[in-house]
Amino acid sequence: MKQFGLDIWADDNFFINNDTVNVNYGSRPSLLQITQEIRERGYKGPLLLRFPHLISKQIHTLFDTFTQAKKAFGYRGNFHAVFPLKVNQFPNFIHALIDVSRDYHYGLEAGSKAELILAISKTPPGAPITVNGFKDKEMISLCFIAAKTGHNITVTIEGLGELETIIQVDREFNSDQERSVSPKIGMRVRLHSTGTGTWAKSGGYSSKFGLTSTELLEAYEMLTQNALLDRLWMIHFHIGSQMGDIAPLKKALREAGNIYTELKKRGADSLGAINIGGGLAVEYSQHDSSMERNYSLREFANDVVYLMQEISRSKGVAEPDIFTESGRYIAASHSVLIAPVLELFSQEYHQKALRLKAENPPLIQELYDLLHTISRKNAREYLHDALDHMESLLTLFDLGYIDLEDRSNTEILVNLIVKKAISLLKNEGSDELKRLQDRIQERYLVNFSLFQSLPDFWGLAQQFPVMPLDRLDEKPSNPASIWDITCDSDGEMAFSRDLPLYLHDIDVGKEEYFLAFFLTGAYQEVLGMQHNLFTHPTECVIRFKEDGTYSIGSLIEAQNLMDVLDDLDYDTALIDKTLKQQIEESLFISKEEKEELLGKLYLYLSENSYLKTIQAISENN
Repeated sequence: MKQFGLDIWADDNFFINNDTVNVNYGSRPSLLQITQEIRERGYKGPLLLRFPHLISKQIHTLFDTFTQAKKAFGYRGNFHAVFPLKVNQFPNFIHALIDVSRDYHYGLEAGSKAELILAISKTPPGAPITVNGFKDKEMISLCFIAAKTGHNITVTIEGLGELETIIQVDREFNSDQERSVSPKIGMRVRLHSTGTGTWAKSGGYSSKFGLTSTELLEAYEMLTQNALLDRLWMIHFHIGSQMGDIAPLKKALREAGNIYTELKKRGADSLGAINIGGGLAVEYSQHDSSMERNYSLREFANDVVYLMQEISRSKGVAEPDIFTESGRYIAASHSVLIAPVLELFSQEYHQKALRLKAENPPLIQELYDLLHTISRKNAREYLHDALDHMESLLTLFDLGYIDLEDRSNTEILVNLIVKKAISLLKNEGSDELKRLQDRIQERYLVNFSLFQSLPDFWGLAQQFPVMPLDRLDEKPSNPASIWDITCDSDGEMAFSRDLPLYLHDIDVGKEEYFLAFFLTGAYQEVLGMQHNLFTHPTECVIRFKEDGTYSIGSLIEAQNLMDVLDDLDYDTALIDKTLKQQIEESLFISKEEKEELLGKLYLYLSENSYLKTIQAISENN
């Protein structure tokens, strides 16, 4: 059963088993089972589940695919990879990443001082560290310290000013030439080639980073004059994240490859690596019509290896080591956000909500008759009649001729007629029906913050796979719009006619219904904002043992209310004192009630901002 596009985005990591979505690993537990186990421990808000085995899978696949490409073409250079820390710096991810990647000498890439400290302290001995982005003297000095402590570190030059600082720091650190140790040097080149899509501006002449051809030649001369040419090790380029099209990469590879060989022929004998940056795309789409990537990892690896070999042989230079910094590919699939539905806001449009009178306005009576006599044969005609009646009835309400009950009945009856007509005419697929479908969508209020957990959807309209955890043996029929619990109209994943999401009809007073958001492991956590002071969800790591069973560990609870305020530099001790004082000094509260209210207050302050529930679950269910 190919529901919710699993055959497109899931990469066999998850599958549907009867009515649940399950992890395709070990004992193959359902996500619902894992979620319920965590909730039984008292964690009721949104949950972020991390799966280290999926990090391991991505790293293994990346290295294995490049190994196969090297073997197929007889490539003599080595393959290396580093993880760019900007993609996800959270400890539970980084610790799992380091743990599962030791056999591959997988390294880290840093773009700030804090990231550099992480890279130096976490990277295993011998594994590469690359340092990108703008750097001052202090940051470059940290790179020299790393080199002197034995790290395999490469500093990428983004501008000539940085190279001048490297030369200065080298003199300070290596005054004793017998003990001269310095980091390797890379040069990021500003290519003419550009990528495609949202991040295409990472390449091209107007890109933020990199050296022009003129600056490359000047940098080469500066290295030569200061006896540092033997440290020049790497050429680096990056044409953008989430490259959906392989063609721009091929063009960039040819351009960067020729720059590499030209510098080698000029006398840069120590130059031995080309870093192709990140950009290896992840397939986020749930629909065949909107797939984001037109190539496979095998094609990607084959193109890189073949082109580097072809250019090197044509220029008579040694084939370079190949580096990648693909972070999204490594991290995206490892985490799943799970959040409960709190309420359906459009459930009032049910026949049970009608307030029909003994005698109703004629047009409302006609709507009632239309609803109960509509058929495939007359559906379009009755649909048009219903829409026309609604306009007339709303006008009558504005003029004061019908009351609020009549208006409510009008809205319910027309909604039900539209819903039934769309069901009867669903095979026609006309634009009119698609437009009307927007009117009958169900609004699912979900216990999460879109700004905190899916900021790329809000900021960049990046789609993420969404599906319920269970009831997958039933065909969902409700066109769904997802609302988060923030006090912001932008906190919505609106129903799209082009990329429709259908969910089940539920009674949240009687049953729990969870939604899972997949491929959230790259960028979403580090870009998440505390809009409305919603904080990072409770997270835990799901580790599988050799016997296939799993454990739930490394649990980090979402911050409570006072911790969030403390992070914003509020004086929480003063806030605590003020709240207590307001209760104790109130003239409207008895002494006994004051003690009770203080107890409740401190209980609530120990909770996080996410909601517990809106409707109580029926005890009889």
